[in-house]
This record gives sequence, structure tokens and C-alpha cells, in this order.
Amino acid sequence: MQSARTISNPVKSEGGIRTTEAVRPFVHVLADSSDKLAGVCSALERQFTVAGERLDAEARLSQVPFAVVVRAELRDVGNIAAIKKRAGKLAKATKRIFLVEHSSHVGISQAYALGATLVLPGAINKSKLLAALADPAELGSGASSDAPQPDNAVEAAATAIASMFTAVTLGEPLDVDGTKEAGSRIADRITEHGLSEWLATVRRHHEGTYQHCLLVTGVAIDFGLSLGVGRTDLERLYSAAMFHDIGKAQIPLAILDKPGRLDADERAMIEKHPAAGYEFLKGHEQISPEILDAVRHHHEYLDGSGYPDALCGESINDVVRILTISDIFAALIEHRHYKPTMPRTEAYNILCGMTGKLEKALVTSFKEVALTR
Repeated sequence: MQSARTISNPVKSEGGIRTTEAVRPFVHVLADSSDKLAGVCSALERQFTVAGERLDAEARLSQVPFAVVVRAELRDVGNIAAIKKRAGKLAKATKRIFLVEHSSHVGISQAYALGATLVLPGAINKSKLLAALADPAELGSGASSDAPQPDNAVEAAATAIASMFTAVTLGEPLDVDGTKEAGSRIADRITEHGLSEWLATVRRHHEGTYQHCLLVTGVAIDFGLSLGVGRTDLERLYSAAMFHDIGKAQIPLAILDKPGRLDADERAMIEKHPAAGYEFLKGHEQISPEILDAVRHHHEYLDGSGYPDALCGESINDVVRILTISDIFAALIEHRHYKPTMPRTEAYNILCGMTGKLEKALVTSFKEVALTR
């Protein structure tokens, strides 16, 4: 059975001449029940042209929407199959927002593996959903056949990260080759188009921990390229960046995505992720000692004030030093729906102010990457 709701644009009459308001952006809703479908549609219909369908109905998406909103139980294999059946058309939407009822890493990972650009866990929050859809630069274009096409490098990398987090959560085998291949594609992309284009694309497609991993990888790659490192060292660098936050798969999402300041217990839990990632990866033959070192020590500082091992000075190798700078910079400039994106100039100034913690020569070399590349 199919349930759909389409909101037409109102027509006004002025002096006997009928005029139509500007076309509102088209949002297509997919849900696994009529109640869920109606709930999402009603939340959107005042601001968007909305159409919807149940996942158990025949696929009827006839035009490219500005955004797709999916509300379905992703532990149901039938729902997953129905979403995959529509994947080709859904991928053309600028935004693909999944409303996941159960806040778990498995659910989040599954949503990203299905092509989500943003996942909002828990009960429907109308204000958050509208904020996620409210991008003026994109809304102005409405729903046209010229909508951005799926970005293969971004999607491949996001899928690899989703797979990685799922492997940790469920204790499944880790696809090391797939993760490294995704990193290689990012390197090729940045070599061809530059860092700024990558940052803009990632912010448009993803949010949260996945966005952070994609940004760190891109920044680390461009930093390596600017330093003139060889292909082997570049591979080591992007592999370390892709894997660096794998330990966060063991931290509750409520803590990872908390808008405000963490309390002492939450901060202590966050600080466990480097060691947790190291423990998960250390038994894999394809993970080199250099990558393991970077995963464990990317929060160490030269003055010994970092964690988990309070390393200092020469105990911190070059890959870690580069990754740490890239990680901090990416965290500062990432986009979150609850805070504005920090300008790159301001983020770089913060790095410059971390005297004694970061290698001064590397921070100086990073300036071009941070501000102009």
C-alpha cells in the first residue's frame, strides 16, 4: 500500500492576473509505515513541496528531489533492500537525511552505508530536521535535473568508515584493504582538485564523526603533499588518518555528538578512544606499526600534556605530529548543525597559539594548507 502527500504551490490572483509563487524545494520522504510517513510529511509541508511513499510500495520517484528524508527501522532487512532498490535515484539528491530511531553505532553506520549525508537519531525533532534542510545556497536552486551528482570519492570513503565502525561494534572482520583504497581515492581527488574543494564537498555531504574522519584524512593528505612526501609515506599518512578515530565506535553517540561542554566523566570516556582503537587494530597483519602508533598517539603533545601515554619530545614520530595538527585543524573547521563553522584563519591562529605542544616548524609549514590550498 502506498501513502503519499504532495503539497502544491499556492496560486494568487492580483488584479485578475494569476501568479504562482516561486517553486519551493522538493523533498521526497520514505518511511516503513503510514504513521511515520505522515509524521515526517507534516513536519515539512509548510516550507517544502513534499511527496512520500512507503518502502513496501512500488518505487515512484519520478523527479530528482532537493532532499530525501528516510524514516525506517534499519534493522529490518526488507527496509534495507527497499532503500537499496531506490539507491540510484536517491543518490542524485543534494541531501539524504536518515531519521534513525535507535541511537546506536550500528544504526548510524547502516544509514551512512545506504548513502545518508546526515543521520538524526532518536525521535523526530522538527527544528533539527528543518535546520538540516535549511541551506539557502542549495534551497535557491529548488529541485532540478541539474542537482549535484553523487560524489564517488566521498561516498566510498564514508562507506568505508561506516563499515569500519560496524566491524568494531559487532566484532566483525575489518576491511583494511577497502579502507586504504578509499584513502587512496581521496588522495587522487585532492591531488586533482585541491583541499578546499574536498572540505566543501565533505561538509555538504556529511556531519558528525564521519565528517571529521573525512576532513582529517583530506587535511593530512594535503599537508603531506605540501611537504613533498613520497607515495609510500602518503599512503601511511592517509591510512593513519582513516583509522585514527576507530576507537570512537565504542563511545556512546550521545557523548560524541553532545552540543555542549563534556563533563569530567564524559571527557574521561572520550580520552579512551586512542587506546581502544589501538587495541582493536593491533592484531591485524595489514596494519603497520607506524599506523598503530598514530592511532594510539594522535592526541599526544610535545610537552607531555597529551593522552593516553603522556609522550613528549622525540617519543612522538613525524606521522603522529602531522596527523595531530591535521586532526586539531579539522575539528575546528568542521560543520555542526548546532554551531557555525570556524573560519580557517581563526583555526590556524589557534594552532599557532599552541606553543610547546605542536612542532613549530610543522605549524609554520601548515600555513599554506590551512589558508590557501
